[in-house]
Amino acid sequence: MRLDKFLKISRLIKRRTVANEACDAGKILVNQKVARASYSVKENDVVEINISSKPLKVRIKKILEHANKENTSEMYEMLQ
Repeated sequence: MRLDKFLKISRLIKRRTVANEACDAGKILVNQKVARASYSVKENDVVEINISSKPLKVRIKKILEHANKENTSEMYEMLQ
């Protein structure tokens, strides 16, 4: 699954276009490397989001094509 799509489906970022712009600006890291929106995420990848004043760091547990509010917590675990 593409990184920007994962961020949107997991509700870590509200809109896919915002996720895409954040990737283009270099504010999204996957496994400590700047990642493009087209990066294919895998389970156990560590994603860092540096958009707000407080960075967010998560590990991908499961990749779901469709998720509702209840399922999003199964997709990742918070780190830090």
